[in-house]
Amino acid sequence: MKSLSQPVKENNHNRQFRAFQPDNLILDSSSVEFPDPKKVLKQSLMIPGWGQVTNKQIWKVPIVYGLLGGLTYYSIQLHSDYKDYRAAYYNLNPNTPDDLRFGPTPGYIPQNSSLEALRQNRNFYRNRRDLVYVFIGLSYALNAIDAYVFAHLRSFDVSDDLSLRTNIEPVLIAQNTFRSVPTVLFTINF
Repeated sequence: MKSLSQPVKENNHNRQFRAFQPDNLILDSSSVEFPDPKKVLKQSLMIPGWGQVTNKQIWKVPIVYGLLGGLTYYSIQLHSDYKDYRAAYYNLNPNTPDDLRFGPTPGYIPQNSSLEALRQNRNFYRNRRDLVYVFIGLSYALNAIDAYVFAHLRSFDVSDDLSLRTNIEPVLIAQNTFRSVPTVLFTINF
């Protein structure tokens, strides 16, 4: 039985307006609707965290944005370092022209750095940046999968009485009037 409020008419100085007053705020538990998992998945793919909001798991939204924001910031920092070491490797290499193709060598990189160390640092920052891009994609997908799975699981009963009760007891089964057979009765109640 779903009854939220009844409109009430009041007169106040010859003006009529409608006010809503709570009548009975009892909601029937059988009328609870659960979100469509496909809709929740699409919402979460469009805007990260929207599926969690639809599933009434708002506490997960800061985690989603913290993870995506932190990984994005880290990837930007790694890309900046990669560009610096790429420029230094190109500029300090005697086999390349002096055209500053990738920009000037940053001041924090010494001019007498070995080319092998510059190459290793450049490759390290590029590989780490690419790995963080993969983690960003996985985090984005995990956000959508979490919303989708929870939308499927919303309808499951998680009350306190989810116990499995077993009962084992000996029983005598009468075969005929002169003899009975001992057996074991095994009962499972959900």
